[in-house]
Parts: sequence; C-alpha cells; structure tokens
Amino acid sequence: MNDLARPVLDWLDVAGIAVFAVSGALAAAQARQTLVTFAFFAAITGIGGGTLRDLLMGAPVFWMHDPVWIATCLIVAVLVWMTPRGLWPNRAVEWFDAAGLAAYSVYGSAKALAFGIPPLPAAIMGVVTACAGGIFRDVLAGVPSIIIRPEIYVTAAAAASASFVALTVLGCPLLLAAPASALAGFVLRALAILRGLSLPAYRG
Repeated sequence: MNDLARPVLDWLDVAGIAVFAVSGALAAAQARQTLVTFAFFAAITGIGGGTLRDLLMGAPVFWMHDPVWIATCLIVAVLVWMTPRGLWPNRAVEWFDAAGLAAYSVYGSAKALAFGIPPLPAAIMGVVTACAGGIFRDVLAGVPSIIIRPEIYVTAAAAASASFVALTVLGCPLLLAAPASALAGFVLRALAILRGLSLPAYRG
C-alpha cells in the first residue's frame, strides 16, 4: 500500500467508526437510555465490525493497540448525549449507518487484501466489517435487525466491497478505487432509504 493511498484508507477508517458510533448513540437516544448505555452502544456499533474482521483474519484487534478508536466512540457518545434529540433528523440513524456502511465496506476489504487475504474472502471481510456493528446495535436495542428488513443493506455493502476488490485486482489506483467504491455503496443504500429499493423476496 503506497504512501499516497494510505491517508485515504485512514480517513475511511475514522469516518466509518465515527458515523457508526453516532448511529449507535442515536439508537440509545431513541430508547431514552443513560449516558453509560450511549457509550456502550456507540462503542459496540463503531468497533464491532472491525473487531470481528480482525478476529476472523487472525490480525491484532485494532482498538486494543491504539486508544484513539475507542476514545472516538466515547467522545461521539458524549456529544450525542449533549445534543437535543430534536436537532437530529427522523431517520438520522439510517443515514449515519449508510455512511459508515460505505466507508467500512471499502476499508475492511482493503485491510484484508493488505493481510494477504484472496479477493473473494477479502470482499466478504468488507461486508462483515460494514454490517456486524449495525447488527450488534439492533440486537441490543431490541429492534428487528437491519439485515432482515426488506430494503437493500447487505447488498450495498457487498457492492462497495466487491467493486473495490475488483478495481484493485484490475490495477486501478487505490486513490480512485476507494472513494468510487464507497460512493457506489452509499448511493445504493441511499436509494433503499429514500425509495424503499429492495431485492425480490422468496415467494415459495
């Protein structure tokens, strides 16, 4: 990974964790929870997917070796706690989650490729990184998991991670592949939020 591309992935990592943490804290706000619960929801949503990714790859769990990531989640939790609920849009959780999904799909795949994971599993690692935190958040909040709702979610993560891996394998510069793939995933998820875009369901 060249020195010019590294900052792009670092920013995707920071963005993914921060916006996922916001979505977790907002889920706690919707349930009118305490500050401690805000912090827990922000942390589990922000670092949950990356933790599972690192464990599956046999890599050092990223936030155990650098306190900046867990600190980011805790700071986000406090900021959301201090912000009046009325200032957040009605679907703020979904929009912040969409941004995190797009960023973390690409970052998860990029980290997997950097660890020597073959392209197909690397793309799957992007999906795991992007989706696991939101699943943990929904289960803890006692709401239907995002992955079993009809609108596109996992597909958006798969589109972002698969396009990033494909572009990288084809030799596309990472400075172009990363933002383009993240944008594709975000647009697909945004269409699902705005228009109810979904895949055909099994009809038996």
